[in-house]
Amino acid sequence: MFHADQMVLPYLWRRYLSVLRALVTGACLGILLAEGWLESATWIFILSVVTVYSLVSIFWRWAERIDRGGLLNTALDVAAFLLCVALAGEQRFWLQAIAAFYLFLAASTLLEWRDVLLTAVLTLAFVNSLEPAGMERLQPLLLILGMFGCIVALQRQSLLERLSAASRQAVHSRLEAQKAREDERERIAADFHDGPLQSFISIQMRLEILRKMLERNVEAGMQELRELQQICARQVTEVRSFIRGMRPVEVDGAGLAAALRSTAGFFQKDSGIPTTFRAAPEAMHDDLEARPEIIQIVREALNNIRKHSAASRAAVTLDRQNGQIGLRIEDDGTGFPFSGRFTLEELELLRMGPQSIMRRVRALDGSLAVESHPARGAGLEIRLPLET
Repeated sequence: MFHADQMVLPYLWRRYLSVLRALVTGACLGILLAEGWLESATWIFILSVVTVYSLVSIFWRWAERIDRGGLLNTALDVAAFLLCVALAGEQRFWLQAIAAFYLFLAASTLLEWRDVLLTAVLTLAFVNSLEPAGMERLQPLLLILGMFGCIVALQRQSLLERLSAASRQAVHSRLEAQKAREDERERIAADFHDGPLQSFISIQMRLEILRKMLERNVEAGMQELRELQQICARQVTEVRSFIRGMRPVEVDGAGLAAALRSTAGFFQKDSGIPTTFRAAPEAMHDDLEARPEIIQIVREALNNIRKHSAASRAAVTLDRQNGQIGLRIEDDGTGFPFSGRFTLEELELLRMGPQSIMRRVRALDGSLAVESHPARGAGLEIRLPLET
């Protein structure tokens, strides 16, 4: 399982901290040995253990696996700092400063800000009680590093929360994308079943009829063959329209109005149904993005007109009001098998209307109204929020 803190502190960073800890404790150990503090066997043993552990954790990850909570590393860091403060002489303030810098660097990147603050308080209390050489310089340094460490820890915590939120959002987006793909596959399968597949089945049946007619009456069979050719020609047009509906509209970034104008033009060319497009002046700006889901809604509405309405004309209207995109798709065909005006909620309750378009509008947090007048046409009014 991926964790956000692994992004903030990758394994290489932990190795760098181990290198710095080994250098600090190694320097302190070298000073003790160089000055002949052999009687301080306890300090030498502790420094040796910390140094060896730090060197081992540079090259092997087993130490990190054992210390999952970071408690051992924190304890060793504090011990290394306290030993450097206690054992370094007045002439080696540089070692105390490096140890303090390392301590708060590790604490601010591994611990929460409360733990960093506690570390600062304890180290200041230790320095005040021990009163080592160079204390007057070490105290303000610890105070500054402590404040800086708390700030870094707070920023790190904020970053972790943002990364966690982004990770959750990414998972949610992947699930939504997967559901959208599945819904789209179901829609394509349904469209293919209701459209080209039914025509192919009809052609197959009529070919069998044609074979029998040619055996008995050649003239009647030829007439049937001519009708079958016309059916095949219509089927070619339908398949082309079906394929075109699967392709994205290429508008070269011209905006939603240009994309819908192109969609209406292609529909008129493929179906032979005169189709007009009109956009209100406020909807002509290129800042309206040609979002694929909006284009697909219009495509499906026009495709339904071609398949079911027997219309002689169609019209698409685009407007923009009150932070919303408005679409109206209407025709003069047979209309829906109901009369009147129904909202999206009413259509869902009655299980009527264009189901695929209704699902898309619902997914976009939009509103839909269907107006139907049997034998006199129908219209879809759609309002969608602008993307922020």
